[in-house]
Amino acid sequence: MTVRWMWAFLDTIEGDADDSEAFWHTVTRTEVSARRGERGEFATLLPVRGDAWVKVQHVIEGGGVHLDLDVDRPPTEVAAEATRLGATEVAHHDDVIVMTSPGGFTFCLTSWANTGSPTTQVRDGESDLLDQVCIDVPSDLYAAELDFWERLTGWQRRTGALPEFTSLTRPDGIPVRLLFQRLGEPNGPVTGHIDFACRDRAASREAHVAAGAMVVSEHEFWTVMRDPVGRIYCLTHRLP
Repeated sequence: MTVRWMWAFLDTIEGDADDSEAFWHTVTRTEVSARRGERGEFATLLPVRGDAWVKVQHVIEGGGVHLDLDVDRPPTEVAAEATRLGATEVAHHDDVIVMTSPGGFTFCLTSWANTGSPTTQVRDGESDLLDQVCIDVPSDLYAAELDFWERLTGWQRRTGALPEFTSLTRPDGIPVRLLFQRLGEPNGPVTGHIDFACRDRAASREAHVAAGAMVVSEHEFWTVMRDPVGRIYCLTHRLP
């Protein structure tokens, strides 16, 4: 299969959702679309230029980050292949199939033909850009999780500057980069967080703090942040 577009989804407990969305549309310089879903639980962050690639969801429990993959084959076919590779099907809602990876990371499969997926992400001139989902994997699960995503997407892996990081080389036009971080603990759930590419990390940090975030820790290549409702994310030293 071919991934034609990839969405980063920010899932937030309903009681925190309004504060979360206010923060995220501010720091991404977007507008929140009209709401969708039975409970009005879905919305899209609409950029000033180009097409959207970030969505938000109100959830009853849990929260965090997940991915939506718009694929060029029927999602049922892709779901069968993903299952063969070690994924688990969780739910089937109309044309959306909810799955978890071998390590338990949530992703959804949707039909590119049915959704009329956008194809243009504007990066030129942006001071920073929410452009990466980092999948955080306990060390004992790392090899299997990385192998699953490489085989599912067909994207080649690339070793990072630090040994605990590996990325998958996204094709031209895909808006979300996938990075995998090997954690120190051997076991536990596979989770994920959002990363921004920053032209000037200090300036982005200042803007995010002004919007309500807190600095958690500083590192050579990234800054760990916490949004107003407790979501951890990073500002990274990469050009948008």
